[in-house]
Amino acid sequence: GFMGKTHAFGYATAQRVFDLPFELQFECVADVTPELAEEAKRTLGFRHSTTNWKRLAAHPDIDVLDITAPNALHKPMALAGIAAGTHIYCEEPLATCAEDAKEMAEAASRAGVKTQVGFNYLCNPLFKLAKSMVDDGLLGDIYNFRGVHAEDYMANEAEPYSWRLDPDGGGAFADLGSHALATAEYLVGPIDQIFGDLHTAVPTRLDAAGALDWNPVEDVGRALIRFENGAAGAVEANWVATGRKMQHDFELYGSRGSLLFSQERLNELKWYDQSGQSGLRGFRTIYASPEHEPYGRFCVAPGHQLGYNDLKAIEIAGFLNAIARNSEEPFGFSAGCRIQNLVDLTHHSSETGHWLSVK
Repeated sequence: GFMGKTHAFGYATAQRVFDLPFELQFECVADVTPELAEEAKRTLGFRHSTTNWKRLAAHPDIDVLDITAPNALHKPMALAGIAAGTHIYCEEPLATCAEDAKEMAEAASRAGVKTQVGFNYLCNPLFKLAKSMVDDGLLGDIYNFRGVHAEDYMANEAEPYSWRLDPDGGGAFADLGSHALATAEYLVGPIDQIFGDLHTAVPTRLDAAGALDWNPVEDVGRALIRFENGAAGAVEANWVATGRKMQHDFELYGSRGSLLFSQERLNELKWYDQSGQSGLRGFRTIYASPEHEPYGRFCVAPGHQLGYNDLKAIEIAGFLNAIARNSEEPFGFSAGCRIQNLVDLTHHSSETGHWLSVK
């Protein structure tokens, strides 16, 4: 599928772009039918294929198990790989609830394996630049954060039943809101309190048999957030945003300036500097360039742009280096567990109508 192919491209690119500590070998790929598995093996360069994911989890020649299956399968797949002593790279959200995510994180810690959760938007060199600008005080005291992750892949009411509509593995806020929450904490710091509001825009969907049935998950999720450092903000997750294909945006406002970013123009960061000369103030555009590592490893010319798959390659390189050095992962299961806790709190807050503290 889409994400499995993206991960395979990421590994292939990473071993060409970075000085990796390992020589990568594409050992085995799993898919739901023999035909799909064999096609993935052929087109993506794997040595073997299978329809049995348990074979991968217990395979003695596999060092990294990469999970891009539906959300409800993340836990059993990861736990099986951890039990075999395999390092795990899992797409977000880590699990379908915080309790499961905690179990996965603790199992990985006990086994001493390295883990990574797929929050590759954080690997954008311009995100790193934005964070350094915040940490260096260029924006002053941070007042407010606004984040949104909106797409339209569920805007069609006739969209057939899939795992996204399963209450045990679906919902817009888990699928997209987790990214907005991760971005918020990456740039501003830990969230202290949260107030959620979830909304089902399409009340009925086609079930697995093709008949109309009620829609058990939210299509739009919003959360008001308060950070430990006193800043406030809001995030939105929306998979019925007609016309939006990849809006993962943030706005960050401080006492000395502000930053604006849109994933739809992921090689640009807009900066407003309050200290500029009166009458000449305005947002300036910073273009990604070799000065923003590791952009220069991909292209020596500024403004020529990185792509989505390149962010996966950066994420994979960080994960593999953590394995080689036995160092902390860029975004391991413990970090993914925290984000899942925020997602769960948003759901609970929406049900109760109360602000909830993050613990």
